[in-house]
Amino acid sequence: MTGVEVNSASSQHKAIERASKIKNPIEPFADQFSKYTKDDIDLTIYCKWKGDMDAKTLKWAMKLAERNVAPFYRTCGIGWQPKEKQRDLNKNWARYLVAVDKAKQPVAYTMFRFDMDYGCSVLYCYELQIEKEYQRKGLGKFFIDALERMAKQYGMEKLILTVLSNNEDGIKFFNSMGFTTDDTSPDAPTDYSILSKSMDSLQLQAL
Repeated sequence: MTGVEVNSASSQHKAIERASKIKNPIEPFADQFSKYTKDDIDLTIYCKWKGDMDAKTLKWAMKLAERNVAPFYRTCGIGWQPKEKQRDLNKNWARYLVAVDKAKQPVAYTMFRFDMDYGCSVLYCYELQIEKEYQRKGLGKFFIDALERMAKQYGMEKLILTVLSNNEDGIKFFNSMGFTTDDTSPDAPTDYSILSKSMDSLQLQAL
C-alpha cells in the first residue's frame, strides 16, 4: 500500500468516525428534510438512533418490512427469515429516518449507517420502506435525496444498498435515482444485487 493509499484510507476512517458521532446528521438540512408536503400529504420527518426509538415504532418498522418485502424473499433462494430481519432492525448502530403523519403515525422509514465497506467510506441504506398508500408519491425519492445529502456532507465515497433481484420495481426506481451495480455485487445469477451511487464528483467539505 502506497503512502497516498494509506492517507486516503485514514481520511476515510476519520470521516466515518466524525459522522458516527453526530447525533442528528440530518439537522444541517432541516429546512429541506424536516417536512414532506405534496398534494394532500403533510408529513414530519425525524432522525434517531435505534436506541432512541420507541418500541412501538420499531415493531411497526418490522411489520412494514414484512408486508413490503417478505413476498420477494419467499420467492427467491434466500427465503423470508423474520427473526433475522428483526435482529437487523434492532442493531445498536442503526439510524432511522422516519416520516410521520399529522396524527404522529409513522408511514415510511429508512434505516442507515455510516460505515467502511470494502475499503470505501459509505452511507449504507439497509431499509427503505413506505406504507402502500404513500407509495409512488415521491416519498422514496425524498428519502434517497436525504441520504445522498448526508453522504456528501460527511465525506462518504458512496451511497450503497442491497436490492433483491426479483424486485424489478425497486431496481428500476434505484436505477432512475442514479444507482448502478457496485463492483462488490456478486456475479449473476444471484438472489440480490448491491447497487451504489458515487459521491466522488459531488463531494462537499465534510464537517
